[in-house]
Amino acid sequence: MSKRSPLQEPAPFSRALVDWFDEVGKDYPWRRTRDPYAVLVSELMLQQTQVATVLARRYFENWMELFPTPAVLAAAPEEVVLKAWEGLGYYRRARNLQKAAMAIVDGHGGVFPHDPEAILALPGVGRYTAGAVACFAFGAPEPIVDGNISRVLARLFDFNEEIDSTKGARQLWEWAAALVPSERAREYNSGLMELGQTHCSVARPACGDCPVAGFCLTETPDRLPLRKPRAKTTRVDEHVRLVIDGGKLLLQQESGQRRGGLWKFPELSESRLGTAELLHEMKYSITRYRVTLRVYADQRRPRGARELEGEGEVEVQAWFTRDELESLPMPSPYRKALVALTESGRIFG
Repeated sequence: MSKRSPLQEPAPFSRALVDWFDEVGKDYPWRRTRDPYAVLVSELMLQQTQVATVLARRYFENWMELFPTPAVLAAAPEEVVLKAWEGLGYYRRARNLQKAAMAIVDGHGGVFPHDPEAILALPGVGRYTAGAVACFAFGAPEPIVDGNISRVLARLFDFNEEIDSTKGARQLWEWAAALVPSERAREYNSGLMELGQTHCSVARPACGDCPVAGFCLTETPDRLPLRKPRAKTTRVDEHVRLVIDGGKLLLQQESGQRRGGLWKFPELSESRLGTAELLHEMKYSITRYRVTLRVYADQRRPRGARELEGEGEVEVQAWFTRDELESLPMPSPYRKALVALTESGRIFG
């Protein structure tokens, strides 16, 4: 049987996808709501975090309990917001969520805007997120293109351009806009994403069971989509020190864009590694970086945070009791190191 392009028969294509999604679509918490603020929260959480991670630790539900409306989030202390995001990484997303909430309160009277252009104008909201909120909250027939949908479209159209190039991305968005139906757009876009997560996955696509296999033009799905060559992996060493005095732990607050506002162990210069005792070592990855975190014992008796800053420019250092550590926002690797050192008796033992 000859295959036909989805563009030739967009109605049968979208109907097949929607019917399939109606039957097998997963019941995620964010799919049970039409609240645009809740949809925005879920979209930003899922931008660079796997669905399984968000579900396993109830990040979405906990966030909505803490910050049920844009007004509540807008008024929350930043440290509380970052703590609620702890473990998800890419903390700029949490800050953007709060900035968007402030814009909704200040510019829209606390009412989430309906217009896709107004949604797009919110801080931290790009084309995909604006379309997703307009579609999933308001049912607007807006196209969306994420990683899963990019893969589905590339295979459907046997697309032999790099999808992360300007030309490739433009073409994907054109196809997405041409195919989204005027009715049941919410189920259609959800179906596209679900298809990318299941049948049209990165490895071993299940073409035999695909609900839209008759519309797929590629004969070699395993080689698609094409992407630009990946940047080389960079290995990074992080050296920090464990400083305790009088039952309190010294921590340093980060000031960079990636982790600004979070607390970690104070940095240790490489010139002092030769005499320092290694207490804990762990590895973690972030984007193209492979990081080895090493925690060393501080050999001096500390007399104050200010005297211990000599490892470079430090915004804030402060002492914390064991109970105070629970409410502090910390990067996940440092939280894991803190737990390991506490359980081993190195801290508060």
